[in-house]
Amino acid sequence: MTWAAVGLAILLSTACERAAPESPPPAPAEVSDEATGHYCGMLLADHEGPKGQIHLKSRDGPIWFSSVRDTIAFLRLPEEPRDVAAVYVNDMGRASNWDQPEAGAWVDARAAWYVVDSSMRGGMGAPEAVPFATESAAEAFRATHGGRIVRLDDIPDAYVLGPVDLPSSMPEREHEH
Repeated sequence: MTWAAVGLAILLSTACERAAPESPPPAPAEVSDEATGHYCGMLLADHEGPKGQIHLKSRDGPIWFSSVRDTIAFLRLPEEPRDVAAVYVNDMGRASNWDQPEAGAWVDARAAWYVVDSSMRGGMGAPEAVPFATESAAEAFRATHGGRIVRLDDIPDAYVLGPVDLPSSMPEREHEH
């Protein structure tokens, strides 16, 4: 190897080391009174259960979701942006209020444990992937509400992208003749 080639190799390796360091992900935001769900366009305050937020590198402020199910769907739908900087969901192990989890009860969605197929429903009455920061908190919830514990990548696409059987709020009426 010539001295010129060695110098070029050193120069190139130093340039790689000086590449802009990856900035840390944004911290979770807190739900404001005006926060609306990305898919439903309704206020998050009007939906019970855990919520989600996705931060994109190309956008200031989070995209809000009225359910964890919708948050995961966003990550899996091919037409949604791919420049995800951070994803947070409510840590229901730290939340004392199912309807509106309190400020600070967030966990990185990729690190969370989820209970699926439980008896608890999320926003709009849909089945929910209930997130927890610890496996032990997920197990305690599962013992009370049923379901099974999975990680984010193990939640089936059909669970978050498939049709939802919502309980009917309208009483059935006999056909009038």
